[in-house]
Amino acid sequence: MATEAQALQLVALLENELIRRRGRIDVHTDYYRGKHRLKFASDEFAKFHGNRYRDFSDNWTQVVADSPVERLTVTGFLASGEMEADKDLWEVWQVNGLDSDSQLGFLGAVTGARCFVLVWGDPDDPDMPVVTFEDASQSIVAYEPGSRTRRRAALKRWQDGNEDYATLYLAKEVWKFCRPLARQDKTPQMADVDEELKTWQPRDMGDEPNPQPNPMGLVPMVELPNKPMLVDEPMSDVQGVIAMQDAINLLWAQLFTASDYASFPQRVILGAEPPTIPKLNAAGEVVGKQLVDIQKFAVDRVMMFSGKDTKIAEWQAANLAMYTGIIEVAVGHLAAQTRTPQHYLIGKMANLSADSLLAAETGLVQRVDEKKLWFGQGLREVARLIALAKGDERKARALRSGRVLWADSESRSHAQMADALLKLKQLGFPFQWLALKYGLTPTEVADMMAMKEAELEMDPVTEISRQMLGVKEPAGPPAEEPEEDGPDDEDVA
Repeated sequence: MATEAQALQLVALLENELIRRRGRIDVHTDYYRGKHRLKFASDEFAKFHGNRYRDFSDNWTQVVADSPVERLTVTGFLASGEMEADKDLWEVWQVNGLDSDSQLGFLGAVTGARCFVLVWGDPDDPDMPVVTFEDASQSIVAYEPGSRTRRRAALKRWQDGNEDYATLYLAKEVWKFCRPLARQDKTPQMADVDEELKTWQPRDMGDEPNPQPNPMGLVPMVELPNKPMLVDEPMSDVQGVIAMQDAINLLWAQLFTASDYASFPQRVILGAEPPTIPKLNAAGEVVGKQLVDIQKFAVDRVMMFSGKDTKIAEWQAANLAMYTGIIEVAVGHLAAQTRTPQHYLIGKMANLSADSLLAAETGLVQRVDEKKLWFGQGLREVARLIALAKGDERKARALRSGRVLWADSESRSHAQMADALLKLKQLGFPFQWLALKYGLTPTEVADMMAMKEAELEMDPVTEISRQMLGVKEPAGPPAEEPEEDGPDDEDVA
């Protein structure tokens, strides 16, 4: 069991790493939300127009991040050696609202490079563990040296009111700490006091012990990495989009500026003095001359010049179509780099066949399948933790080597799907497998099989077929044997 000093040392180590990651996560989240900064602009352009386009963004980052998440849908869990999905585990998944929260977690992993899942037992309901998806800005997992899967510790840190909270999860125990939130407007006299206050202290848990034992015997937090690397950290899908997104925003800013000037052609007057008007005193007498306000002529669209050599020249307006062409090329590069279908970004739909659309989405489907591979590995460990939280070690071993069931990554019409499934049925694929492939959850498949059996029982042809094939009726409960009559008086006599 770790001492308090060892626990605080781990908290400090994990908190420092969490703070280091936080900056990059915040940048990626801001780009997903459309909070972009004007980049690649010249100093002159940024000086005169930077503030004007401060809140503008042509946000393609959100489309790139959302496109795989909308196809990541968990439909069940299958333990090793089992033919049907685990109903108890699926009940835990639905009771905890993970149908929707899993989408939030997957989106957090796509934008922030990773997300986490925390599993813990509920003392009020031992059969229903609490499962939550956690954001990468608040959670972190530490691994054993030389391992990417064996978890050593996990930390969750968050703020609530005027307090900072931290929970350290170890294999054998769980430590809970708190500290006052550091003041942002502290005076020099309060600096030393804040230094003392910002140290972690064990949280007062009332009747609960601190630390409290971990009955699962494993660190109960699992990391779901996005695009993991062998020698570096996982990568965010937003990370490779930022540079091109900045270029697209700049092109739009330049296009808007050019269109503003193009709406009023730029002209120059040659061979004439600047126009003036008389300057009058209070008595109405001319006391001098003053230059005409050029902005007034810009509004009135009328200007008069005198002089026989006066000429008017005009600058040709910029070709605005050049900007839109470059923007389309930039968006096309972004689509190719992120394997996002062109019709998700360009917005132009032609008379494309179904096969053409499927081919256009091949890159996205492969991208989704890669995420299923890595997220699925972590979700199998989550399923194992849920079984351990319920005290079922046998099921935990089976789920550790099981698999996660996902909805189909490809987007097909009902006609295409029905035609494909019919051909697979003719090849001999079982009906339950076809129903899962169609997109039904294991619970829905079980209900469908029960309804299908009920329909067969109601069909008179079923009874005739059974008689012709010699199939016997399902055996009912054994009939009660009649009681033997006891000996009568004559037999006794």
